[in-house]
Amino acid sequence: MAYQENARRNLAFADDFISASLVDNARDFAVEDGVVVNLSPKPMVTSGSAVPGIVPAWKSTALKGAKIVSAERAAVLKMSKTTNLGGVALRGWDWLGNRIKSFPRDTPLYISAQDTVGTVTTNPLAFTNENPAVAANQEFELKLNLWWSPGETDCFIHNEHPFLEVHTQIHGLGRMQKFHEREQSALYEDIMMPVGYTHDPFCRVAGKNRWEYPWHRYYADTDSIWLAIELHPIF
Repeated sequence: MAYQENARRNLAFADDFISASLVDNARDFAVEDGVVVNLSPKPMVTSGSAVPGIVPAWKSTALKGAKIVSAERAAVLKMSKTTNLGGVALRGWDWLGNRIKSFPRDTPLYISAQDTVGTVTTNPLAFTNENPAVAANQEFELKLNLWWSPGETDCFIHNEHPFLEVHTQIHGLGRMQKFHEREQSALYEDIMMPVGYTHDPFCRVAGKNRWEYPWHRYYADTDSIWLAIELHPIF
């Protein structure tokens, strides 16, 4: 496909409640108001004045009346309205218990449609902040989806993913948590997730296409929507 600056399209989960766009090859791309996520291993440059800002790889910020000066690929998300936002199941979102039989029957955790936004070549050791000096570039398929839970929801302690992932808070307040074992009382790290924040990766590279995760979960303090950014290895 020919190179095109500011190539924009709606993401699969965009609707009347959530404005969600993908922008490839962003150059002086205006952002009226929204959470902007750098979906690239290269820094994103932003500006609202004469002094530019840098958003590192796989990180995010909230912009208002500003622009993306340059970025390989970015997502821009904004809540359009919040009244009856919890009716996600009526808008085609899936309750996670429909996909995982062992998922707690009383946990209201819903997942949006997933969007495969392209491929990316990156070093998994750089993604996990371990050893970027080691030459280990490989190709991944980049997938995005949203999650929704009402306030005070325990979104299930787990430690298995066949991909690299991070999350960005889009609406509300939550936290990413780590545990010594699969038990709530075993909490040892608590990372607050305000709107516009993307946490550091939790996993470590354990071998070719093998990632080790600690026991972890998302916890929704308030009604929350957050973005999952997944890098699936292309074998």
